Amino acid sequence: MIYLDNSATTKPLPEVLESFRKSAETFYANPSSVHQLGSDAERLLTKSRTLIADLIGIEANEVLFTSGGTESNNLAIKGIAFKHQYRGKHMVTTTIEHPSVLEAFRSLESIGFEVTYVNVDETGRVDPDEIDNAIRKDTILVSVMSVNNEIGTVQPIEAIGRITKKYPKLFFHVDHVQGLGKIPLHIKSSNIDLCSVSGHKIHGLKGTGALFVRKNVSLFPLLHGGNQEQKMRAGTENLPGIVALAKAIRLIKLKEKNQLQELIALQSDLRHQLLQIDGLVINSPENSAPHIINISLPGFKPEVLIHKLADSEIYISTKSACSSKQSDISAVLEACQLTTDRTTSSLRISLSYQNTKTEIDQFVQALKSAIVHLTRSMRR
Repeated sequence: MIYLDNSATTKPLPEVLESFRKSAETFYANPSSVHQLGSDAERLLTKSRTLIADLIGIEANEVLFTSGGTESNNLAIKGIAFKHQYRGKHMVTTTIEHPSVLEAFRSLESIGFEVTYVNVDETGRVDPDEIDNAIRKDTILVSVMSVNNEIGTVQPIEAIGRITKKYPKLFFHVDHVQGLGKIPLHIKSSNIDLCSVSGHKIHGLKGTGALFVRKNVSLFPLLHGGNQEQKMRAGTENLPGIVALAKAIRLIKLKEKNQLQELIALQSDLRHQLLQIDGLVINSPENSAPHIINISLPGFKPEVLIHKLADSEIYISTKSACSSKQSDISAVLEACQLTTDRTTSSLRISLSYQNTKTEIDQFVQALKSAIVHLTRSMRR
């Protein structure tokens, strides 16, 4: 089996699963309970929070645990909107954000907020000057992802952060779900106020994630009840999931440090082999994140190719997993102003540090065979 759909989700590492099991068995008490078992659970929660903060380069009280990237994005966007609407009701984002960002903004538009969606170029990159031009006196939030989940475009986050810093009443949110462990992101020096991450994209568990909230940034909670997570996210903490998230972040940061060049070389080899296939077009820019390559095969339905490859136990995807069952058109490629034959025939290959050169070679050969088989079938 060859798994090349790591942008949709990753296989949990054995060490992550073991950390979850141990903490679930031993530290099952509620961290808010005043007895000894509760105190033990609270200490483990604090230890996990501190570990993550150290790994990311922020302070422990800036780590807010959530159920994943979607909740983190919604809390960042809606939390700022509702808390700071007295400053203004205008926000800025790009046309190629993840659905959990775009739909959050659209929901706010339905209740009176105004959003400017800044266009990107054909590689999916946003011009920082266009972000600057979109900012108004009543703008309270700019939200830009670090890495696009479909084509791997790396956005100029530091340049955008320098722009947003000029506006003291403006907050800057970055969706770093696809970037964590694959591209460097310095939250402090990039002037980021809010940053979303997800556990299951880094060989952690589904239902785990975090929102990094710069100290002195206040949010309107989406969940009310208890005083957990600095009163910004009520609900008994998912302690085993949080421990597993801390383990996953530690391991992915180690891989980023020790194996990033190998992942870059693997992607480069894959790109080179794909370019040898007649009719195939690579949609990802050459300087994309090292784990994503998006391609188009005009004339072929992507779902048919995916099922053909799955017959050989090779798994890739189309578009984002959160929109893959919708229209054939890739909204991201459409926003990049690519032709219809490319936007309707795109495939996403997404790597992990666990993939090998042998797997890439086998995948390319299987893809070539699938193309030949389907071409013959169409000629009949």
